[in-house]
Amino acid sequence: MAWNEPGGGRDPWGGNRNNDGPPDIDEALKKLKEKLGFLGGGSGSGSGGGKGLVPISLFVIAVLWGLLGFYQVDQKEQALVLRLGKYHDTLGAGLKWNPPLVDKVVIVPVTEERQYSARGLMLTQDENIVEISLTVQYNIANARDFVLNIKEPETSLKQATDSALRHVVGSTGLDGVISTGREQVAEGTAQKLQDLLDIYGSGINVVKINIEEARPPTEVKAAYDDVIKAREDLERLVNEAQAYSNGIIPEARGQAQRLREEANGYKSQVVSKSEGEAKRFTKLLAEYKKAPEVTRERLYIDAIEQVMTNSSKVLMDTEGGNNMLYLPLDKIMQQGASTQIRSSEGNDQMVDRIANDVIERLQRNAERVQSERRR
Repeated sequence: MAWNEPGGGRDPWGGNRNNDGPPDIDEALKKLKEKLGFLGGGSGSGSGGGKGLVPISLFVIAVLWGLLGFYQVDQKEQALVLRLGKYHDTLGAGLKWNPPLVDKVVIVPVTEERQYSARGLMLTQDENIVEISLTVQYNIANARDFVLNIKEPETSLKQATDSALRHVVGSTGLDGVISTGREQVAEGTAQKLQDLLDIYGSGINVVKINIEEARPPTEVKAAYDDVIKAREDLERLVNEAQAYSNGIIPEARGQAQRLREEANGYKSQVVSKSEGEAKRFTKLLAEYKKAPEVTRERLYIDAIEQVMTNSSKVLMDTEGGNNMLYLPLDKIMQQGASTQIRSSEGNDQMVDRIANDVIERLQRNAERVQSERRR
């Protein structure tokens, strides 16, 4: 029989169900406290049961307190531990635990590269106004200094950047800031900024400063564009002149070297020829002393041969008469060019006859000289 039917047995709450009324809530709570009373030293009165809930609550709170103390530090981070508001330790990557409410842990991303942009009007050394926009890249070199030494490090960084930039731009001319010396301005600003941050003990490391834009104010931009164009034209003309110089100078040096070599060659030729002529004359002198007539005749024949080589006219002394034979070789050659086929044989005969006459004359002279020497 069910407990809620008429005449049923005890209900689940431990009471008799002789009536159809609802279960007694107070009695049910009392029994639950009695079952849990062993944690609090027994199941005494109601006040003793209430005291038994305190250790449970403390246990749960202790567990939650311990769990809240665990945290994870990433490889690119450092954990700064403040115990009761005072610096205690700096922890690296890994699973860490610190007592909550006692230690305060500040996670700082030390290897992350940060950046911010700035823009402003600056006064140059030559009292010109220039508008500059730049980007600062930085990271955190010392987590303790970054958190504890300066209240608002990013704000201090921006103010220090503005001061460093004004210092560098104020010692540089307008042309240097806008065109030729932009890289030097960026490097000088980065170095000055790092010095200021080190003085403050900010723990910030400046990686690089990029000057994205540097231009004069809008009111004078057109005039300055003309100046830049004129400077570009000047550089172009200088480069063209340099290119022409690079092309013409090596050519002139080559020509000078060629003339120098030709002069040296001519010098060597003349000296060698002179030395050869001197040696030939010395040997010829020795032969002349042995046979003056033969040597004189030979010299005469050599001279005639050299003269005849460069002459187009030949005169021959016929033996036994006073007539001179004139051979117009230039005319003969001209006629031979027009009548080459018809007169080739006649020319050959003429040349043979002349050659034979010369040979006979030389032989007669040689015989005459020999006969004189015998006498």
